[in-house]
Amino acid sequence: MDLPCSEWVRLVEQKWTEMKTEGTERFCLLTDTDAIFSYGLSLICPEDLNRFSGISEKYSVKKSPERVSEFRQQGNLSFKVKDYTAAALYYSKGVCHAGKNTEELSLCYANRSAALFYKGLYKECLKDILRSLEAGYPSHLHDKLRARQSACLNQLKKLERSNQPNTNHPTPSCQKSRKNKTCISPGVSVYFSPEKGRHILTTENKQAGEVVLEDEAFCCVLIPEKKNNTMTEKAGKMFNTEDRHCHHCLSQSLSFVPCPNCSYARYCGESCQKDAWESWHQWECPIGADLLAIGVLGHLALRVTLKAGQNEVKTVEKSTSQEDRVTCSSYKSDLPVKLSLGDPCRERSDHTDCYHGDSYTGIYSLLPHVAQHSPSSRFLLAVTMALLYKRLQGGPLPDMWASSGDEGERGPWQPEMSMLGTTALRHMMQLRCNAQAVTAVMVEEESGVAVQSSNEIRIATAIFPVLSLLNHSCSPNTSISFTTGRHFVRSECDVDRPETSRGGVTVTVRASKDLTPGQEILHCYGPHCSRMEATERQRLLLEQYYFHCDCQACQRDLTEGSQNATENAAPGLKCAKCGKPLQSHMDRYMCSWPSCGHQISSADVQNKLKGFRCLLDEAFHLIERDRFDEALKILKSATSQANSILTETHPLQGELADATARVYATTGEWILAASHLKRSIVAIQAQFGEDSIELGQQLFKLAQLYFNGGDCGAALSVIPRVHKLLSLHCGPHSEEVQELQEMERCLQGLL
Repeated sequence: MDLPCSEWVRLVEQKWTEMKTEGTERFCLLTDTDAIFSYGLSLICPEDLNRFSGISEKYSVKKSPERVSEFRQQGNLSFKVKDYTAAALYYSKGVCHAGKNTEELSLCYANRSAALFYKGLYKECLKDILRSLEAGYPSHLHDKLRARQSACLNQLKKLERSNQPNTNHPTPSCQKSRKNKTCISPGVSVYFSPEKGRHILTTENKQAGEVVLEDEAFCCVLIPEKKNNTMTEKAGKMFNTEDRHCHHCLSQSLSFVPCPNCSYARYCGESCQKDAWESWHQWECPIGADLLAIGVLGHLALRVTLKAGQNEVKTVEKSTSQEDRVTCSSYKSDLPVKLSLGDPCRERSDHTDCYHGDSYTGIYSLLPHVAQHSPSSRFLLAVTMALLYKRLQGGPLPDMWASSGDEGERGPWQPEMSMLGTTALRHMMQLRCNAQAVTAVMVEEESGVAVQSSNEIRIATAIFPVLSLLNHSCSPNTSISFTTGRHFVRSECDVDRPETSRGGVTVTVRASKDLTPGQEILHCYGPHCSRMEATERQRLLLEQYYFHCDCQACQRDLTEGSQNATENAAPGLKCAKCGKPLQSHMDRYMCSWPSCGHQISSADVQNKLKGFRCLLDEAFHLIERDRFDEALKILKSATSQANSILTETHPLQGELADATARVYATTGEWILAASHLKRSIVAIQAQFGEDSIELGQQLFKLAQLYFNGGDCGAALSVIPRVHKLLSLHCGPHSEEVQELQEMERCLQGLL
């Protein structure tokens, strides 16, 4: 949920429509964030606070002993069927809802230690045993824990003797992170021009796959589940991003430690728990339900402000005159001007023509686009942030915002502290155009399945100081990947830089095509030419980012679209009678072969496509319940029907073939699975391109099928192409590439 919940949005909309004309006209004239926030603050009344309390109660983050018992029982059921991952996650839910130093907490830790033991996570198991004992585990059960503790130590000794690392450890060891690190590759520089603002160009040749930029997020917020926390869970396993990822560094874990005061926040270890508490959670925790109702963007805006602190904001604002700013018109030439980190900004500059690296000024200088937000949108953000500011006033001043001697004071805040709310509002407006989705590959763990299905999911929203300088293209020349958790790394874009400690989220930007000097490095903001029509992309970009996209992909697609419209082409559709391509004519499709004469209405085509989609969804539903024979029957029927009207490159053909391959792989029929997956690869390549990450992931599955089926030659023939694509998009040291190399070594040993 990026924006506030619908109930609050409706209340603010009602407030807007009930305002007198004089009030709305006055608000519409405001363009300064300080004035906009002050206006919103003046409108907040006790009734608004009470009504919002009723809304946020639905997102309760209170501890619940009743739910502890429920989650522990669900964990026990999963443990009995040897689904130790699900068991550990259920026990973690119980840990988060249990009170501090309670028997319920100790039992959840103890049960989770058993699940971790059977997962081979012996170090994590030992930690949970100690936590259980510290929480007051019943004394008459201590022998059971001590026996498990001894077994863990024995297993760790065996691993040490055999020189085998505990490879299944899901959580990197937490290290204290140094200052944020951002690295722009040699041969890449930041430029400014009046037309484009700040942007990034190459100054040397860059090969496809080469790293051009590494940037660490200034702040990030984990995306919560879409439903509110009080709703009962559906039957079966349901684990969302907040159940699987640390709420501070975003690393995946099975052994979370909770916030002692709320049931929502959880961390991969005590180090992240402590860092989060000191940085922002001690102020966020009392208003946790409010933040879930406010949405991710409001939460992230507040977190950026809390991290920056009063002194940083005052320093930036002091050097920014609200009047007589240097603007783009101050530049006498339209040619790009190279910017260097550390160069002083022009006097009375708004910092938008300077390069600030990973400093807070780099975040503050991003444009809030105040005038581009509609009046009603500005009103929603202003009233929302004013309400959140009022909620914060119920607790102590955040340390980074307290003047000397104010730390820990409760009661009314000083009037000048409205700067906190004003700054958070500025960041909330910036995030509409500068928030970056953080993604991760989620593998669906199914026992007995050798080829696991995976998909990329959005786990968090972040703001990056330098990544935000990249302009958009619907066909970008870069690909991005994210690294989460605490880790020591050596920079890929500057090999001479020593290994450094990083925490949180780091984005790595690689060239996806060969780049020449002077070429702009471009990033896709979301609407991509392989997934969306040009007119729809342009509409969405104008609506959210306030610019009309005229990139090369849009120019090409609109030109080809005009040509296709002239030729009445209907890509992906074929005549059911003769198999020739269909052409669009008004409200129907006609066969392109004159002597055939077959035609079908557009409504009938849409109904057929909808029917295929329903059959596919039904098959997935059966697969999830291990009813493979029934699923296969439906997929064969759907494919037979689709073959009569869809070409092999239509996306639905690819989805049907992929689902069929999944069923055959589940039942161990590797050759049949591979043959269907190859059909899906044809559609994937047509849709996303021969150099796409989507094609690389599909080819990786094909290599796995050949490997499991014992076809060494076929597997080895696919691996080089997979290696090239995965290295291009994920980097040569990614987990996927490492697994691929291990597979290749194993296959070569069999020959």
